Amino acid sequence: MKVTESDNLKHRQLRNEGYLQRVSAEQKEYAEVCESPKMTETDSTNTNQQREGLLEQILSRDNLNRAYKQVKRNKGAGGIDGMQVDELLPFLKGNKNELVQSLQDGKYRPKPVRRVEIPKENGKTRKLGIPTVVDRLIQQAICQVLTPIFEEQFSDNSFGFRPKRSAHDALRRCQTNITEGYKYVVDMDLEKYFDTVNQSKLIQMLSETIKDGRVISLIHKFLRAGVMIGGIFEDSPKGVPQGGPLSPLLGNIMLNECDHELERRGHRFVRYADDRAPRRRRDATEQVA
Repeated sequence: MKVTESDNLKHRQLRNEGYLQRVSAEQKEYAEVCESPKMTETDSTNTNQQREGLLEQILSRDNLNRAYKQVKRNKGAGGIDGMQVDELLPFLKGNKNELVQSLQDGKYRPKPVRRVEIPKENGKTRKLGIPTVVDRLIQQAICQVLTPIFEEQFSDNSFGFRPKRSAHDALRRCQTNITEGYKYVVDMDLEKYFDTVNQSKLIQMLSETIKDGRVISLIHKFLRAGVMIGGIFEDSPKGVPQGGPLSPLLGNIMLNECDHELERRGHRFVRYADDRAPRRRRDATEQVA
């Protein structure tokens, strides 16, 4: 955790530009393996209706078609079965009915994710879990239905992996906080956040909103699908594997409670994924440069 005093505007702008360059570099690294899902707001889900029929919404023809197009646009590497994105459509033409039926019956079993590590600027690596393209399709279909529901609950101070929000928007909010007199910045990063998420707590939080137990069960199966590392299977009793369409949404859901607690305590903060920048107001006698 670092505490730094805000400098002059020019210095802040240079730091902002450097941050955005790092964000762009990281996004490029992700794209080489599995591009992050591009969530968009949609009116296809009525968030006021009963949640018991969520699985039917997820498996509807229109939603699955949208999910396929998104997976196709994202491209990305294949999972442990070797199937590539351009092979997904032929597979669906021959197996869609069986796939949908297995999901409706609760018999579908996601495959373990493929472990990939990409280098970070600090010399460490970020662990990604690449699902098969079929599993990515299903995750995307789930995400498209759940995103509008949870968007109603998310904090206005959260910017990462949300519709119509970006790192630029987060930086603009930081700038607004500075101009309103908040002088000190506490830069926090939740170390190995996605690797250490408590799955039981996450499922409990999902269950408070999602009343269709079949959807909860399916998400739980994705969490417990395991990881293949060098041909060896490893169980996944904790964490949310980064690399699939569901992980950003689940990460935001898990941190939403913390966001609202910070707001309840009167803190100004900006969160982008697992990075936070709370701010403290200047003393009455101090002047902001």
